[in-house]
Amino acid sequence: MLVLPAAVSAAGAAGTSGVAALTGMDAPGITHLLSLLVPAAVATLLVAAAVRPLLRAATLGQRFGAVATIAVAFALANLGVLTAAMFVSRHDATLLATLLIYSLAVSAAAALVLAGTTTDAVARLGRTAQLLGGGDLTARTGWERSTDVRDAGPELATLARTLDDMADRLQRAHERERHAEDVRRDLIAAVSHDLRTPLASLRAMVEAVADEVVEDPVSLRRYAGEMQSSVAQISRLVDDLFEFAQLEAGAIAVETRRARVGELVESAVAAVAHDAAEKGLRLVTEVDGAADLTCSPRIERVLHTLLLNAVQHTPADGTVRLAVTCTERRLEMAVEDTGEGIAPEDLARVFEPFFRADPARHGPGAGLGLAIARRIVEAHGGRISAESGAAGARFAVTVPLSVS
Repeated sequence: MLVLPAAVSAAGAAGTSGVAALTGMDAPGITHLLSLLVPAAVATLLVAAAVRPLLRAATLGQRFGAVATIAVAFALANLGVLTAAMFVSRHDATLLATLLIYSLAVSAAAALVLAGTTTDAVARLGRTAQLLGGGDLTARTGWERSTDVRDAGPELATLARTLDDMADRLQRAHERERHAEDVRRDLIAAVSHDLRTPLASLRAMVEAVADEVVEDPVSLRRYAGEMQSSVAQISRLVDDLFEFAQLEAGAIAVETRRARVGELVESAVAAVAHDAAEKGLRLVTEVDGAADLTCSPRIERVLHTLLLNAVQHTPADGTVRLAVTCTERRLEMAVEDTGEGIAPEDLARVFEPFFRADPARHGPGAGLGLAIARRIVEAHGGRISAESGAAGARFAVTVPLSVS
């Protein structure tokens, strides 16, 4: 383990005479020294082969300590051989042995400190991996705040960061899966509820007609009208489900078709005018100078949903206002009402699929209208929001004119 064997090996190509000139030894001495290197190399390989299986089950501290001990032991052995061969004086050998023993103590202390830091970091990683494997997806190594991980070296810090990133992805995937499962359950519950009433009505009326319980033309016409209404309700639900599934899957790309904003507003208002008149509501529209602008025809569905929602939740003699403006190449639309408003705990969920603030689920629809409106607006690069106050609710829509 001394520098001398390395120097002899490096000068071997120049011949024994070159080594003698370098070390001041005569040729027989160099030959004798070289002959000692062969058993030393063999002994090194044998010790390495013997120690390797013993270190497989050793801790990091034991491995580091073994490396330092073996290195110093070989150095002392080499020193003893050189002294016995009279290449090194006893006085020099004593000094070198003292230095090597001191080096062993320093190496052992450094190995323990380094092993302790590395062991703590590995233990932290192991605990985090066990928690993640046990289902706790919130477990993290916290390597940014952990000094033991950072002090253990960049490799373990990178491993800890990678483990935390993997845990983040797993947690997000689990949340998406759980959300998808919640949506599936809500879908089954919503569809079951909203189909039960019209199907039960259809069944009762069809059985009444088939059993000739009603035969007079007036009753038959009334039954036909009610059956037509039930079929229309089922058709609306199916259409909503189909459109929502398309928007969720991203099948509807940004359209190139355009329609005048004024025409879309008129069509959306006309669709809710009958319901508003029955409740005695005032419908107010303020289009300003945006009537001649163009946007996607799907914006009509958004306006219709917002107006219908406002009409349904505004008491008699109330007011529903639709305002459309254009600012900085953005189309801004707002629907305000003087109704009951939205409860604070429901405000953040009004755009969720199948969510309905009314637990009794009165009124038509499966709670997909606002969810579809949000999908349409976001598909066109816009934003939709809701707020509520003492005077009612307000829904605001903003879409860029360049892609709307």
